[in-house]
Amino acid sequence: MPELARFRALHGPVEERAPAEQATILHVDMDAFFVSVELLERPELVGKAVIVGGGPDQRGVVTSASYEARKFGVHSAMPLRTAGKLCPHAIFLPGHHHKYGEWSDRVAAILGKFSPVVEMVSIDEAYLDLSGTERLHGPPLAATDKLLRMITRETGLPCSGGLASTRLAAKVASEQAKPRGLVWVAPGSEAAFLAPLAVRKIPGIGEVTERALRALGLETVGQLAEVQQEKLEKIFGQWGTALYRKARGGDSYEFVIDAEPKSISHNHTFGEDTNDTEALVSMLSHLSQKACKRLREAGLSTRTLTLTIRYTGFDTYTRAKTLAEPTQLDSEIFAGIQKLFREHRKHKRTIRLLGVALSGLSHGNGQLDLLDAERREKIEKLTRATDSLRDRFGFEAVQFGGSIRHEGANANAGWGLREVKRKEPGCDGDGSSHASRSGETEEPQFDAD
Repeated sequence: MPELARFRALHGPVEERAPAEQATILHVDMDAFFVSVELLERPELVGKAVIVGGGPDQRGVVTSASYEARKFGVHSAMPLRTAGKLCPHAIFLPGHHHKYGEWSDRVAAILGKFSPVVEMVSIDEAYLDLSGTERLHGPPLAATDKLLRMITRETGLPCSGGLASTRLAAKVASEQAKPRGLVWVAPGSEAAFLAPLAVRKIPGIGEVTERALRALGLETVGQLAEVQQEKLEKIFGQWGTALYRKARGGDSYEFVIDAEPKSISHNHTFGEDTNDTEALVSMLSHLSQKACKRLREAGLSTRTLTLTIRYTGFDTYTRAKTLAEPTQLDSEIFAGIQKLFREHRKHKRTIRLLGVALSGLSHGNGQLDLLDAERREKIEKLTRATDSLRDRFGFEAVQFGGSIRHEGANANAGWGLREVKRKEPGCDGDGSSHASRSGETEEPQFDAD
């Protein structure tokens, strides 16, 4: 992951800010990203209903759908079997997450040419701060048009953009611009832009909040904006304060350089529940390697390892282990994860999901054992070479022995289709990793009485 992806945003009191003089916050969102990447190699499918995520008879979810398939009600996170019923003539393709990561990096490199402040919020979307870049790229609106055209010209991938004075308005604007469009929201017009839209268009408002707002007779953002803050806070608590701010197009974010993840994790849901020890251990090896690579990319080491096991029936257990010293080496981290798995696995039960998480992050490689310095140096040299090859040829190009068997045995069984990354509502596809960061307030779960 490029260094530019280490930018993020933090909360800050919106009331203390001076009104923006121009729209400089750009949200770039790739259109049906996973499908678009697949169509680069399958141009004969352009214009057809295409669904990425697996077969219509598989257990799993849609990770991306072409706009032709969306006309039939298919959307991301929908069960594949439901998608098959809604759009039986669709062409279903398996996911190839290593390809999506490679194309995401290419897009990120282009974004970095237009601003030193880029926040990659997921594999297929990013925020840029274009303030101060006028001398290089012209006014923000002209720079945005130039950037979107460059992405499509150099990658062949379609994208959309939203330019506004706040992140929230920019996010909604890019969604309204899809596909292949650009929406500019002039400073001071955020509330008017949002007013006619359904409340569900506001990032963070999901089904629960939508039902509660409709029960109050509030269906559009404009209607929500007319409600007094005190009333919203009485009904929704702290979430009411956020709703009051969001309805007016405001947010409380600012870009902060060199922000770092609090944790790094990778999960995998199996196409079929399994009790195959060899397959389970090889998947843990694969997940550990992916987490370790991201750990090294951030220049960090970990002390706390967490294993997640979800059994058939959705019973989920997490177990953690704290190491004596921080590390970023695959072998040490995988050994700790294996130990947790051996000690806490329930052998008589089949497993639906496995997850590996690294936390307690710190800079550097930790304390070295001087008696074993030469051996560790060789391991670190090998690790650097492995990372370099993966950066060049893709993550799947180099795998340690523990995960090779699983990759081959499950090539056509849904392997890798549901490795989950946190993403804001309304996205086109899932990513394959999760870096825990502070972000926009997400919808709470509550009963709307």
